[in-house]
Amino acid sequence: MEGLNFDETVLRSQKLRTLYHELERRFHGSEWTIEEDALAFLTDAGLVGRLTMSQQGRWPQGGETIPDLEHKFGKCIWWLIILADRMEIDIQNALGGFLSKTEQLLDK
Repeated sequence: MEGLNFDETVLRSQKLRTLYHELERRFHGSEWTIEEDALAFLTDAGLVGRLTMSQQGRWPQGGETIPDLEHKFGKCIWWLIILADRMEIDIQNALGGFLSKTEQLLDK
């Protein structure tokens, strides 16, 4: 797979979230709140921890964990894009600001 363009990634993420909102309305009568999205992100982030333990031989997961880890890494990045979007935070500026600030702090 080629590298992803970040602008395109954000747009694809937003479109996918719209599709999930349709399912939420159909099955639950309403869309998830931002708080529910944040909880879903934290759940997936926790699963990254558990899968990492398994991949490192510290937890008996059974089977191949790399495909599951790859999926959860992608899903966590997707959740962060969605959460930022729903809270009107520009994720690209947030990431760029973090990188610049941290580079300056560590390059001293």
